[in-house]
Amino acid sequence: MSRLIAYLTFNGNCREAMVFYQQCFGGELYLQTLGDTPDAGKLPYELRNYILHASLDGNDLVLMGTDMVGDHGLVKGNAMSLMVECSNQAEVTDYYTRLSKGGVATYPPGPNFFGSFFGGLQDKFGNHWLLHSK
Repeated sequence: MSRLIAYLTFNGNCREAMVFYQQCFGGELYLQTLGDTPDAGKLPYELRNYILHASLDGNDLVLMGTDMVGDHGLVKGNAMSLMVECSNQAEVTDYYTRLSKGGVATYPPGPNFFGSFFGGLQDKFGNHWLLHSK
C-alpha cells in the first residue's frame, strides 16, 4: 500500500526544525548529516553538519526533511500545508500551542461551520499547518 509522506526542505536549520517538531509531536528522530557520508572529507567543514536526511517517525506521523537546497535556493510559499488529523479537540489545541511558538497564529482552534474542530498556523520555519478533529 502506498502512503504520502511530507518531506520539507530547510536552509541550514533542518536539525533545529526537526527537533522542534519532535518536541511538538513526539516520536523517534533520525538525523543523517553530510559529515556522515563517505565524501565528508571533500566537503567544507561548515557543510558537514547540514542535514542530508531527517526522519521523524511516531504516532502515525512521518515527517522528513533536509538542508539540501537546489541551485534556485529555498522558496517558501503558501501553496502547501501539512494537515494533522487529530484524535480530539484537546490534541488540536495542544499541537497548535506547541507549533505556533515563534510562528504566526493564523486561525485559532475552534469549532467551524463544517462540524469539526480546526486550527491553522504558520510555524517559525515558515511551514503552514492545519490541525483538525471531528
